[in-house]
Amino acid sequence: MSADAKIQELGLELPPPPKPQGTYMPIVQDGNTIYVSGHGPLKPDGSMFTGKVGSEVDAEAGRLSARQTGLAILATLKNQLGSLDRVDRLIKVLGMVNCTPDFTTHPAVINGFSDLMVEVFGENGRAARSAVGMGSLPGNITTEIEVILKIKD
Repeated sequence: MSADAKIQELGLELPPPPKPQGTYMPIVQDGNTIYVSGHGPLKPDGSMFTGKVGSEVDAEAGRLSARQTGLAILATLKNQLGSLDRVDRLIKVLGMVNCTPDFTTHPAVINGFSDLMVEVFGENGRAARSAVGMGSLPGNITTEIEVILKIKD
């Protein structure tokens, strides 16, 4: 099943593609490689998941934030590529969690993103990944994720 069809089948709602809030590009393409800038957990209504995991929100809220960040990335990809079916495979993911110093289950939070990518792209959505904690993120967002992926010719 195509990625675009999978989005429909799963009943997922993509937010509007986020606009850059600084001097950078949301996506840079170099040949068949796409570099996606850090995205936050943008919801369809334009709001964001916010809060520090371990004090203001729990790990499950963090996981949902990472999933929503994935939907924002999919919206940007669809806007740029015209179709998610052009994605060949994810290569590398950097997942950042806004968390307290004693929070240690960053990978479980970023699984919200990774699980979504596998739902949409199958095994080609599984990537090399880093999941790290941050003392803060812009606007107190709960998660930020950047991705490197390969597109089809």
